Formats: sequence, C-alpha cells, structure tokens
Amino acid sequence: MSTEKTNITANRFALLARMNETIFHTGDLYNLWGFKNTNNLYTTLKRYVKAGLLYRVYNGLYSIHPVTELDPYLLGIKALHKYSYVSVESVLADEGIVQQSFNYITLISSISKRYSINDNHYYSRRLHDRYLHNNAGIIEKNGVRIATVERAVADLLYYNPGAYFDGDALIPWDKVKALQQVIGYKITGMDRR
Repeated sequence: MSTEKTNITANRFALLARMNETIFHTGDLYNLWGFKNTNNLYTTLKRYVKAGLLYRVYNGLYSIHPVTELDPYLLGIKALHKYSYVSVESVLADEGIVQQSFNYITLISSISKRYSINDNHYYSRRLHDRYLHNNAGIIEKNGVRIATVERAVADLLYYNPGAYFDGDALIPWDKVKALQQVIGYKITGMDRR
C-alpha cells in the first residue's frame, strides 16, 4: 500500500475514533469520509473488511469489532436504524418480573419488524409516534436507550392490557400509573395492586 493510501486510511480511522462509536451505517461513513461516489465507498469498505480493519455486521452496517464482541442491544438498535429503545419482554425478563425465556430482544420503534444478526434475534414492536417520542421512563445505558421497569410494564400493558406478570409484587404500580398518564396511555393494570 502506498504512503498516500496509508495516510488516507489512517485519517479515516482517526475520524472514526473521534466519534467514539463502534457501529456505523454506510451512509454515516459516506458522509464522514467525504465520498462523492457510492461505488468508491463500497470498494473501500470491501478492502477494509478483507484487511480486517472493519467487520461487516448486517445490511449496510459495519463495525470496528467482530459481531460477537458487540452489545446485542446496541447492535439491534443500530441495525434498525430508527429511533428505538429496548423495552417490554427484554427489560421485564432482565429484571425478573417475567420468568419466561424469550429468544429475541424486544425493541420499540415506529415499525414492526423481525430480524436476526448472528445469533441475536430481534422483534421491533410498532408504537405510535405520539407515545414513541415521549422519553418518560427511558434511560440511557452505554449509549442504548432502555425502558425502566415502569415504562416496560406500561408499554406491555399498552399492547396487552391483560398481560400476566410473574413478579407482580416487584412492580411499583403507582409509578406505572403515573407514567401511563404522562405518556398518554390508557390507564390499565391498576386492579393488580
């Protein structure tokens, strides 16, 4: 590789390092690296993947780490490429409120979609924008938006008002009700206290 190409590659990866991100869409790289032609971008990406500098993760998605080293929650959100957050079954199972094992990670977004990346399976549940973009009960952990227990319960009751919770006693129902009001959801599940 010539010195000029080496410098260009080094500059491109320096730009990536400054972003402090590990997963990128081709559109992000196109803009960040100042490409004028998508064919040149795809050729460059193929070369970087072949050289082990980048890893192809999913359709139009690349990472500086192998897929097996990526946070499955972050990976699912980046692949969806829409505003989304982790909620419902994933959060409730993590917190011990539902005992059932789920073979997918549940995301809430503006579309309904099922997809898989490597051994990770995802289910995106569609939520109307007026509720989706209300950040009440959503926190950020390691760059991933995740519902609190209260928000996950409120979300699940939105989809299924008769939902059963194994760890019903672990749910702060007064906070769920308050959150349902703030979000604009119909108040459900309060007969459980």
